Amino acid sequence: MVTLHSSRNSALSKHPAIGRLLGGKYELLALAGRGGMAEVFRATTHGVAGFRRPVAVKRIIDELSEDPKFVAMFVEEARVTAALQHPNIVQIHDFDRDEDGAYFLVMEWVDGLNLHEWRMAHRAVEEPAPWHLAAAIGIEILKALNSAHTHRNEDGKLSPVFHRDVTPQNILMGTNGVVRLADFGLARAMDRARTTQPEMVKGKLGYIAPEMTRGADPSVQTDIFGVGIVLWEALAGRKLFKGDTPLDVLQKVRDAQVPPLAESRPDLPQSLCDALHRALQKEPERRYSSARSMVRALANILRMTPESTSNDVIARSIAQARDRLRQAVIDDNAVTEHLDIERLRTVDAAPREAAGARR
Repeated sequence: MVTLHSSRNSALSKHPAIGRLLGGKYELLALAGRGGMAEVFRATTHGVAGFRRPVAVKRIIDELSEDPKFVAMFVEEARVTAALQHPNIVQIHDFDRDEDGAYFLVMEWVDGLNLHEWRMAHRAVEEPAPWHLAAAIGIEILKALNSAHTHRNEDGKLSPVFHRDVTPQNILMGTNGVVRLADFGLARAMDRARTTQPEMVKGKLGYIAPEMTRGADPSVQTDIFGVGIVLWEALAGRKLFKGDTPLDVLQKVRDAQVPPLAESRPDLPQSLCDALHRALQKEPERRYSSARSMVRALANILRMTPESTSNDVIARSIAQARDRLRQAVIDDNAVTEHLDIERLRTVDAAPREAAGARR
């Protein structure tokens, strides 16, 4: 991770859970992020003979840790995500309870940036994101979604999982150039009953499909719409559905009025603009029929450019973006107002010996 120095979010670095040892082997090192339901910590696994491994640990926030509804959602997230095995999906290592009986989820730690941070790094230097890399990132996310959409249970029966929360913050790009989709916390496996009220609209408002605002079930097409949004934003360099109030955003999502991408990026191939606008059609049936079909469309577009989109090229782009974010913080660049500085901060202290960690 990048070492960044800022007073913003400094309270997060003083989180009381930092230093705890969960399950006798997972030491919490730093708070990496906090949402409305859970917190994610950077952590280290302590094993025998000095074995150590970086991991991410997710816990329900204290205010909700005894709420049966949220506990059930968290257990469901662990169950669903553990069943999804794909190189572009963040993998689950363990699921357990701490000494207080609270559940925690142990996942692989992705050292790098999320798609929002990558976009902000380009904005910091007033440079558009390379379209061929954005398309390549989109392909990797679509591969992850296709694996979830075509998931089969232990009996071989089709049991699709729809992500429902495809946002830039959930698209993680490692320093090794591998792109992964995280946080299936809002996912619902079709072989299980809903764990929350059916009328609830889940997901961040600016990233849900129009039909979901009217109570429709999630589907392949709702996830494809989410991919369309994050790629449109990465290329345009700004939010697609933005409003002064949540109601304003909701109305814009319902209307699904998408400005022509070519107006913001006249350098883009028309075929790429067409592909993204197809993913962003208001009517689900007019979008791609599957994540795989959108993968094929983007792959065909990439064949038009001699630019490489290999993992090492993406890795170099991530390294450059992290350097730009570091400089943006030093310069107090305006883009830092849109970043979670604490998530980007490296813990200065090394992991302690397991015996000395606070339980």
